Amino acid sequence: MENTEFLIPLLFVVVIVTVIFVKSAIKIVSQADILIVERLGKFHKILDAGFHVIIPFIDQVRTSITIREQLVDITKQQVITKDNVNISVDGIVFLKVTDGKMALYNVDNYKRAIANLAMTTLRGEIGAMLLDDTLSSRDRLNAALQVALGDAADNWGVKIMRVEISEISVPMGIEEAMNMQMKAEREKRAIELKAEADKAALIRNAEALKQEQVLQAEAIERMADAKKYEQIAIAQGQKDAMDMINQSMSQNANAAEFLLARERVAAFSELAKNSSNDKILVPYETSQLIGSLSVLKDFMTSKGAKQ
Repeated sequence: MENTEFLIPLLFVVVIVTVIFVKSAIKIVSQADILIVERLGKFHKILDAGFHVIIPFIDQVRTSITIREQLVDITKQQVITKDNVNISVDGIVFLKVTDGKMALYNVDNYKRAIANLAMTTLRGEIGAMLLDDTLSSRDRLNAALQVALGDAADNWGVKIMRVEISEISVPMGIEEAMNMQMKAEREKRAIELKAEADKAALIRNAEALKQEQVLQAEAIERMADAKKYEQIAIAQGQKDAMDMINQSMSQNANAAEFLLARERVAAFSELAKNSSNDKILVPYETSQLIGSLSVLKDFMTSKGAKQ
């Protein structure tokens, strides 16, 4: 009976120790974390995601480190540019632990170390740049910070994924001056664009006028050529007619009288067509008119006989 009373507490203690022992020995690690295990105070191994067993009291989990991408805020700070303008700058650093052992043993606090290094590097980079370059060269600042932080972070088992300058603030007076300068630049650009447009319009108008004058000159030249050809054709026709008349006159003695008589008869016919009742047409020489008609008759008769 006495032995039973003694065994029950002992069994209870053994169960408790066993539970504590098993619980200390079994480690289940999350997918996004790693565990740093030390054996008797010295680094032993890294436990990745999954189920693991360690030796209780001999092996000890020193810390848990996330292997997800982490964000480190660069606190807003006052920085002086190369042209002595005091500006406020802040940013964000994205990093990821690649070696848990180095992240634990090579630096006291890798996040704080990277944040302080980012501030120092940012001061140095902006201190070597003018204000205008600082405001327009965020990509350059981001690249410079990533290179500088990356070299140091490699020794801490950390990889710098990217660096972003989130805000650059300038004093109110400087901002107003910059706005006035930008407004003046826009007005200047507008004037230059208008001047260029006016110049281009003048050039286009001049080219159009030139083209119009060229076309007009070409038209005048073509009209002159057409008139020339017309006059040549008329002269040639008149020449041919004269040649034919001369030939007819040489062949027929009455040809000249025929032509003259034809003109007289045509003139008389035109006068006779006049509808006026107040005019009386009397030939200057009636005998000449009758003679002309006789000549025409004789000429036509002789012409028909030849045919």
